Amino acid sequence: MYEINCPHCGKAFKIDEAGYADILKQVRDSDFEKQLHERLELAAQDKHNAVELAETRIRSELQQAAAAKDSEIQALKARLDADAVAQKLALSEALAAVEKERSALASQLEQAKHDQHAANRLAQAKLENELQKTAASKDAEIQRLKAELDAGEVKRKLAVSEALNVVEKERDELKSGLERAQLEKQLAEKSLKDKFETQIKDRDEQIERLRDMKARLSTKMVGETLELHCETEFNRIRATAFPRAYFEKDNDARSGSKGDYIFRDSDEAGTEIVSIMFEMKNENDHTASKNRNEDFLKELDKDRNEKGCEYAVLVSLLEPDSDLYNSGIVDVFHRYPKMYVVRPQFFIPIITLLRNAALNSLKYKTELALVKAQNIDITNFENDLETFKSAFAKNYELASRRFQTAIDEIDKSIDHLQKTKDALLGTDRNLRLANDKAQDVTIKKLTRANPTMADKFARLEEQDDPP
Repeated sequence: MYEINCPHCGKAFKIDEAGYADILKQVRDSDFEKQLHERLELAAQDKHNAVELAETRIRSELQQAAAAKDSEIQALKARLDADAVAQKLALSEALAAVEKERSALASQLEQAKHDQHAANRLAQAKLENELQKTAASKDAEIQRLKAELDAGEVKRKLAVSEALNVVEKERDELKSGLERAQLEKQLAEKSLKDKFETQIKDRDEQIERLRDMKARLSTKMVGETLELHCETEFNRIRATAFPRAYFEKDNDARSGSKGDYIFRDSDEAGTEIVSIMFEMKNENDHTASKNRNEDFLKELDKDRNEKGCEYAVLVSLLEPDSDLYNSGIVDVFHRYPKMYVVRPQFFIPIITLLRNAALNSLKYKTELALVKAQNIDITNFENDLETFKSAFAKNYELASRRFQTAIDEIDKSIDHLQKTKDALLGTDRNLRLANDKAQDVTIKKLTRANPTMADKFARLEEQDDPP
């Protein structure tokens, strides 16, 4: 993890290697190229200024040398003028002294003039020779300076080329490193995204499974009638739970009506333990109007009495929104004795409860017969019967409460999985926000509070400076 200070608020935040690599890519791909271009332009400007300075210095030296030669030429001319003046003075004196010898010395005078003229020509030739030598030396100096300037330019070009090669090599290395980091970041993001999508998909599938499980506990399978559903559920456990039980459809309609199924169970001696008349009602079977469970209780009680059954149970999907019937097994003793209304998920539990209660009742009936045979006070039987009723009510309440607890746990699991899904989606959104924040980081913001990056760019500037 890397820590970066925000240039605006000064708050430090941490980013992973992928985010840091993305920041380096932004730095190298935009600002780094821009600054490198600016430094190359500055180097070219420094080179141009150095050339102009050298040319200016050479021109100054040439002007100074030309001025010195002009001064020397003026001095020579002054000397020549002074010699001419001296010669004229000497001539005047000689003419004054030897006026009388003018004719004798005329030839000598002419010879002296000729010699003086020759001397003047010699001096003039000497001066021209010196001027030529001076010009030749200055030309050589100019050529030498130009050669030095060209050599300096070549050296500067070579230094700039070497610096550019070093910078380009470093840039290529950093670029390749950034590309690798970008590839690693993309792979990490893809892996993380796939992981999140897989987890979200698993959570969705689990939620759907739980919802389907809950739906199966509250309604029948699509395309399956309620009667077939109950018969199938009973046949699954018939061999193990009710090996001697009778469970068949009620086909006796001699009285004008009949129930759906009759359940009878006996002990090993063939004594009947319990008998139950079942009626199955599904709203889909009566689409013309909405029916209520109470509409079928009277007919069910009649069928129970006609077929000699002890209990009557209405297995119903009617009134699906009723909290009363959705809570579990509903005892409607206030309307009809020993009658219950249950949802399909309680079909097997109600049979089990009534059979177990009947087993206890059979034991008490046997004891009652024994008591009557022995003339025992009926009070004990009533107490035992009340105990049985209390135990039965307790068992019924416990079974109902545990079933409701199971339903509540399923609802809690669905809510928990939904929260987990929302948390995963929130994590994905936070990752995108972190990536967007990393994209806003520039090289100026990094170097402002990052001595390492500032030192690196300082070294690059030193390499770009002319030697």
